[in-house]
Amino acid sequence: MSAPAENGTPVIRLCDVTKVYGTEANPVPVLHGVGIEVLPGEFVTITGPSGSGKSTLLNILGCLDRPTAGSYELLGLDVSRADETTLSRVRNRQIGFVFQSFQLIPHLTVAENIELPLFYARVPRAARQRRTKELAASVGLADRMHHRPSELSGGECQRAAIARALANDPAMLLADEPTGNLDSKTSAAILALVDELHGNGNTIVMITHDNEIAEAAPRRIKIRDGRVEADSGRSGLVPPEAVPSHEVLT
Repeated sequence: MSAPAENGTPVIRLCDVTKVYGTEANPVPVLHGVGIEVLPGEFVTITGPSGSGKSTLLNILGCLDRPTAGSYELLGLDVSRADETTLSRVRNRQIGFVFQSFQLIPHLTVAENIELPLFYARVPRAARQRRTKELAASVGLADRMHHRPSELSGGECQRAAIARALANDPAMLLADEPTGNLDSKTSAAILALVDELHGNGNTIVMITHDNEIAEAAPRRIKIRDGRVEADSGRSGLVPPEAVPSHEVLT
């Protein structure tokens, strides 16, 4: 790690990213020269029909997969060429994942689920517990910290998942259909929370099939046939002084 990043340093910079599955004899191209740049404080939604390449793009953005060609820079580090140890550290400390199915560990309490990324980051116990209480309160779960996922509603599970994603103050919150398993009222509440997080300076990239949700974001990217079909451009950026400072990866 080195000095804190400048506010103008892109959180995400994809340059001519291509992804091909299959074999050399039978290639299955999925992404074709995708280029996307996201600055600190942006809230971006990515939409596209089934088979458009959204899931593949999500896996690359989350450092769960690598591009076949092109580069992916996260806070200035080309993670498409990083080793597995570095990628593991990046996933734990720089990317906060929020999934449609919550991915909470069922035998752990809300507090223990939120605390887990801090444990793996080797944060001291007292600091972990303090941070966990702060995050639980910030998502409205202060009175549910000792409950297990089976004792929570879907909305409460997603709030716990969001709190866990924020534990290490990541450079980016990466959300995959975060309202997909929720009713409309609960979905609206979760989206209001996401909008609040954006207002606080968090960088958010959300994959969604719901055009109504996508249109509510300041910036919208549409993927079709593995290419960027449309990008509404940068708008609604949080003022630089409101954007949290993150470390440049080296």
